Amino acid sequence: MKHRIWFIAALSIALCAPLQAQTHRPAQPEPASGRSEKQLAHAQRHMVAAAHPLAVEAGLQMLDAGGSAVDAMIAVQLVLNLVEPHASGLGGGAYLLHFDAAGRIVRAYDGRETAPAAVTSDLFMRDGKAMSFRDAVTGGRSVGTPGVIRLLEIAHRKHGRLPWAQLFQPAINLAENGFPLSSRLHTLLRRDRAIAGEATARAYFLNAEGTPKAAGTLLRNPEFAQTLRALAAGGADAFYRGDIARAIVGAVRSHPVNPGLLSETDLAQYQVREVEALCAPYRIYRVCGMPPSSTGGIAVLQMLGLLSHRDMSIVAPESTQAVHLLAEAGRLAYADRSRWVADDRFVDVPVRGLLDPAYIAARAKLIQPERSMGKAAAGTPPGARFAWADDQVDEVAGTSHIAIVDGDGNAASMTTTIENFFGSRVMVRGFLLNNQLTDFNFSVQDGGRPAVNAVAPGKRPRSSMAPTLVFRDNGDLHLVIGSPGGSRIINYVAKTLIATLDWGLDIQAAIALPNTGSRNGPTEIERGTAAEDQAAPLRAMGHDVEIADMTSGLHGIMRVGNGWQGGADPRREGIAKGR
Repeated sequence: MKHRIWFIAALSIALCAPLQAQTHRPAQPEPASGRSEKQLAHAQRHMVAAAHPLAVEAGLQMLDAGGSAVDAMIAVQLVLNLVEPHASGLGGGAYLLHFDAAGRIVRAYDGRETAPAAVTSDLFMRDGKAMSFRDAVTGGRSVGTPGVIRLLEIAHRKHGRLPWAQLFQPAINLAENGFPLSSRLHTLLRRDRAIAGEATARAYFLNAEGTPKAAGTLLRNPEFAQTLRALAAGGADAFYRGDIARAIVGAVRSHPVNPGLLSETDLAQYQVREVEALCAPYRIYRVCGMPPSSTGGIAVLQMLGLLSHRDMSIVAPESTQAVHLLAEAGRLAYADRSRWVADDRFVDVPVRGLLDPAYIAARAKLIQPERSMGKAAAGTPPGARFAWADDQVDEVAGTSHIAIVDGDGNAASMTTTIENFFGSRVMVRGFLLNNQLTDFNFSVQDGGRPAVNAVAPGKRPRSSMAPTLVFRDNGDLHLVIGSPGGSRIINYVAKTLIATLDWGLDIQAAIALPNTGSRNGPTEIERGTAAEDQAAPLRAMGHDVEIADMTSGLHGIMRVGNGWQGGADPRREGIAKGR
């Protein structure tokens, strides 16, 4: 499916053929890892921004060898599986937006996990009641069919230049020779209590006495090296069929406490969906994001549409008014997200209506300049034919984002995840398996209405991931951006877009701005930042203010003149680097 940017009329919206779904659960606090100030990166030819320096170096190695943005993306993802195993990897899923500079074509790839064919509506029910997240997440019950490696293979076939096997070598070398355990990974291990109960993960991450291995410890993962060699030689089929597939299914179904339903047939039949990106105008720009199952693209575009009815350029970036307007736009977008958006193969998602300019303009009138609306009600967009129950389940931020631009101007924006930190904690063949099924609603109905994000065989759970590409009005690529952060991703990405497109900040300064926003609940303000000074005036405007750790992981690349500038989130350990 091809979307040629310059063929879209000023108010048109490119819709994706298929769409997907996700859900929310009791909020889990994001562990704070401290801030380390990052420098704005500059490059003339190509650039990589990702969550770990070793992963960035692997991507640059491919670009230096003449590889494409997708070649570099694959090398980055494979190394992240090693150095940032709590966030993404072969056991998870991903969304990719790709820009082909020669054809000026945006393509979107949906590698979200799917529910096993054997699931029933009571998957997370016990004795007639919804299970607690803690009871549901660890073990095989929460594991969905992984999609990452199939997505990487399909993207490589369409957009790769270098040999497939070459892209695996940096990760193989690190797995065999070792790499230092990072301070962030050590902190997360210290705060996680479930790893100790999973024998394979415990042996890899913890000392004999059960304490996390120290930061700086040289970790080797020869089993993962063997897995990578098998995939390098046999492609994604070596993952979805044969020994690796049997090992995954065996670990899921034989879990001693919480067995799951994943089968070898589920793995063999998994398919990535190539879908059409959602694109809409904002000021002089065109912004493109993912369609459902991710709610991220719709919600970010809605927030931008709502704020387009204000002159945001005259709003000071860290002012009370800035926090207020972003929070109010977030309330409206999250209300619609909760009511209307899920896997469109299973529910009727009124995508055109949700992004209809007249509908957005009417919703924008609900935003008052000096008073919070409190909790927003979902709207009734044009084309809506069924009223689903509002459902809210809080995604946990075991996620990462990769932004890459190659020497020909091709770009990859991929958000990748195993869902919770350390996923299901089930470790197989050197990698962790996801817990994406807990992104479905645990209860099938809410208030007598069916939940839009109820679990079903083959269904993709709803997600907030929001990989984004921004283009100038002449079709030139301007910005590549995305973030981890669970259901807060939408607010993180929207903040950064407003900061760059309206406030004129460089990409590093935009990423570093304090995180704020509302998910149609409290107005959240990032703990330990200057934004805390806005709490009192916001409360006076009717906001229910909550100070929270908001550890985004934004990575972005922005065109400046004939070159690029890159930014990495100071809240995590990633970097941006180019040549």
